[in-house]
Amino acid sequence: MLSHVERVQIVVRDREAAVATWRDLFGAEKVGEDGVRYLNAHRTTVQAGVSLFDFLEPSGPGPVAEFAAKWTSGLYGVGFSSRHQQSLARHFDSLGAAYVEEKGHLYLAPDATHGMPTVITPHVPRCAVGHIRCLYEVTNPVADAASTTAHYAELFGLDGRRFSHIESKLYGYRGSLTLFNPPAYLDRVEVTETFGGGAMDRFYQRRGPGLYMCYIETDDVTALAGRLRARGARF
Repeated sequence: MLSHVERVQIVVRDREAAVATWRDLFGAEKVGEDGVRYLNAHRTTVQAGVSLFDFLEPSGPGPVAEFAAKWTSGLYGVGFSSRHQQSLARHFDSLGAAYVEEKGHLYLAPDATHGMPTVITPHVPRCAVGHIRCLYEVTNPVADAASTTAHYAELFGLDGRRFSHIESKLYGYRGSLTLFNPPAYLDRVEVTETFGGGAMDRFYQRRGPGLYMCYIETDDVTALAGRLRARGARF
């Protein structure tokens, strides 16, 4: 029932500075300025490619304030789009999966997605802007990849037979790609168990299950590398 990885949510200390960074690196355009009651947060939204990026600052006590107090800033949550929003809501109801609806968006309860705050939004076709194509993957390190993969298949109405096993001894993980609709497109959650003391394993040992990273697609990696160098960014 999921269409695409539609957005990521990022807790920041300065939303306008974040907008400027995304504009310089990805050619992003600011498309929204509002608040999210469920998160008790101010939100600035930019579009790059066909995807959205929400920059969040706490407006009072709540999950974003708790994240900021603990980690200062960083990747917070993910948004998936669906062409079957109301059917998905009824599916959540049938499973007893708690969620809150706000402005037509479905915010899942924190325990539903293994430390990865998740919002479901109606699918909206967009014309691409800037220097990238899209988001297409988020990574969720967890304690048990097999059970989490099965849970996501049930929760989101995905066909587990179309998932792809992954494993890397070099980077220290094993798990699955929970592909939404292959081969038409390759949007997915990368569910991993970590080992070996690499970067992802250190993240998991320090923070537990959560949103570790996201992937974007661009037609010109060399140009993006040049923009990163110009800003003195690490990569």
